[in-house]
Amino acid sequence: MVRRRALGSDREWFLTDSDIGDWLTSLLGIEPRDAALYHRALTHGSQAAANYERLEFLGDRVLGLVIAEWLFELFEGEPEGQLSKRLNALVTGPVCAGVARAHGVPARLKLGKQARDDGATDSDNVLGDVMEALIGALYLDHGLPAVRAAIRRLWGDIVTTQARAPQHPKSALQEWAAAHNRRPPDYAIIDRSGPQHAPVFTVRVTIGKLAEASATGTSKQEAETAAAAALLAQLEG
Repeated sequence: MVRRRALGSDREWFLTDSDIGDWLTSLLGIEPRDAALYHRALTHGSQAAANYERLEFLGDRVLGLVIAEWLFELFEGEPEGQLSKRLNALVTGPVCAGVARAHGVPARLKLGKQARDDGATDSDNVLGDVMEALIGALYLDHGLPAVRAAIRRLWGDIVTTQARAPQHPKSALQEWAAAHNRRPPDYAIIDRSGPQHAPVFTVRVTIGKLAEASATGTSKQEAETAAAAALLAQLEG
């Protein structure tokens, strides 16, 4: 599926920010055709109602498809469970944010003053979503082959250097509890702070009365993962 339309007023964006077109071409590996898509992908909700959220929804699914296809090719013979572990580790918000940081996305974000003052430029939530939105924009602008090439280049080392499928800390903690005849881990949010666009969650995980650990993250899932890793380290230490 390729979507085309005239650049219209968004051509001004390419002209006023002299390096944006060259940067996007370098990032995505192909010259943008529809400036409006990429302008929207880089725009935070604090700046305009026409922001990256819908494109992020699309890009998230496209990223998952491309990574799943790639893992299927790379790791012949691995069972579904191992492939799923690899996939889940590669499409997280922090990984997407890391790719965004490594390729200069923070400097191109379109943010409102308050969001910028609150640190949205370095938020894993924001950067991860924007990276997925750019993938969604590229998909609409140039189709799946261009997206596949871009993701394989941008994610390359992260994917190909994984000799073994990573064990997610929450899964590892669940298995530890089962192996030791303990109750399943229980997670609870004990604090939420920060602005709406850059929240900080604190989660506590417990295994009955045996042990507990707490950790923070920029999403509930990230905080739970960090808490599970901390408790597992405590139990196995």
